[in-house]
Amino acid sequence: MKLSDFHFDLPDELIARHPEPVRSASRLLCVEAGGALAHRRFADLPGLLQPGDLLVMNDTRVLAARLFGEKESGGRIELLVERVQGSHELLCHLRASRSPRPGSRLKFAAGVEAEMLGRVDDLFHLRFSAPVLAVLAAQGEIPLPPYMTRRPEGDDSERYQTVYAHPEKAASAAAPTAGLHFDESVFAALEARGVQRAYVTLHVGAGTFRPVKAEDVVSHKMHSEWLSVSPETVAAIRETKARGGRVVAVGTTSVRSLETAARGAEPGEWLRPYEGETDIFIYPGYDWRVVDALVTNFHLPESSLIMLVSAFAGYENVMAAYREAVAQRYRFFSYGDAMFLTRRP
Repeated sequence: MKLSDFHFDLPDELIARHPEPVRSASRLLCVEAGGALAHRRFADLPGLLQPGDLLVMNDTRVLAARLFGEKESGGRIELLVERVQGSHELLCHLRASRSPRPGSRLKFAAGVEAEMLGRVDDLFHLRFSAPVLAVLAAQGEIPLPPYMTRRPEGDDSERYQTVYAHPEKAASAAAPTAGLHFDESVFAALEARGVQRAYVTLHVGAGTFRPVKAEDVVSHKMHSEWLSVSPETVAAIRETKARGGRVVAVGTTSVRSLETAARGAEPGEWLRPYEGETDIFIYPGYDWRVVDALVTNFHLPESSLIMLVSAFAGYENVMAAYREAVAQRYRFFSYGDAMFLTRRP
């Protein structure tokens, strides 16, 4: 397939630049395996699931991953952390009028400095004079996606986190945004419905916003991200499958985690515990192993994520659903509305 196959026209005013006042008040476009569409509210999700279904959610937490400083020469710099490495080092994207050279020093508030150690592909490797997480906590900024075209304000530091983000798993440069719709009222309804929950961890990198540039989709190279699928989550999935329940992934990060853990699994065991890197790229024609249904947000045109969703529910179904969402004035992207999709056989 070609990159242009995944284009759709999106009016700028449909990009959600602020969250809804209530998390679960967003809209929910339901896409059945046959392509039928239904317009609902996110609060209706529990009624779309069955007792014995299993929701799998990504419990990563977003770092205050954007940091501002200056070079020794006085030129301003902006960092976007991709990955923390140990207590004092990190890999980051860096914006400056001229890229710093290895050995040069960068200055931040409160006397904090960092040495530029070198490059790792398109990332900058820095060593800080103070613990990185402490620096980010004191000086960092929540990294809202570029399409919001604004700096964080008000309650972004809370609303750009899922309510179930694990406090000890702060390592993401972006939120697993499908989870932003869940609140305690939805969880209470899910529990009453008999729907169970399990968690994976995938630390979302800033590469999630990297555009696909290759017109031939297959030649695109995915960025790598760290994930963990625990033995407890594997056991919950196997039990769900054994009793005929569905595995419902919350977000594309959960999908990528589960399908990575399914690589190399023997028939009948579905997946295995996994901890490490993944650069899995899912596009139409993918052979699905684990996930039966998907909760997700609307994704950017020509992105790897709209390709993943098209692989899941069918290219024609998904592109028709996106056209309908535009026509019905759904809100798009991280703070926007959601979709519930059933896997196409």
